Amino acid sequence: MAPTAVVPERGKLLIARPMSLDANFDQTVVLLIEHNDEGSLGVVLNRPLDMAVSDALADWSEVAAGPSVVFAGGPVGQGSVLAVGEAPPDDAPDGFARFAGPLGVIDLAAEPPPASFRRVRIFSGYSGWGPGQLADELSVDAWFVVDAQPDDAFTGTPSDLWSAVLRRQGGSLGRVGLFPTDPQLN
Repeated sequence: MAPTAVVPERGKLLIARPMSLDANFDQTVVLLIEHNDEGSLGVVLNRPLDMAVSDALADWSEVAAGPSVVFAGGPVGQGSVLAVGEAPPDDAPDGFARFAGPLGVIDLAAEPPPASFRRVRIFSGYSGWGPGQLADELSVDAWFVVDAQPDDAFTGTPSDLWSAVLRRQGGSLGRVGLFPTDPQLN
């Protein structure tokens, strides 16, 4: 299958190809927050944890997108907390760094008021690649790179995100979205 023509950059999605060799990323959707010569950083959008936002960061639970749980952002920095939020286009709350349209990273240490955001997703850990590492993975077709929609970061059905994003691409990429979760049961 020919690789997609979309190149990785901030705000794009990395979609793990079926049967990924790295179990950390099997059928994941990663939102790229940073991508430059120094490396790449993103968060996995479809790995909810069994931890309510109200238990982890109670002040943020009212604006947390449902399901209102903390998500596993990736295998790096598992003790760290990262928040992605959506702010109105004409508002840049303190501690908010836009990376794609209405989306940005929230500096929770800056204590911006939760009411400044339309919705928020909280992540434990993140996904990271050193210089050239993501390019190497793309060269062996480990990922599809596709455009994101703002709702992807806040999906209410994270278990369906991988197949939904692929299916909306159409063509041969859309058919990949029909790949079973466990091909041995097919």
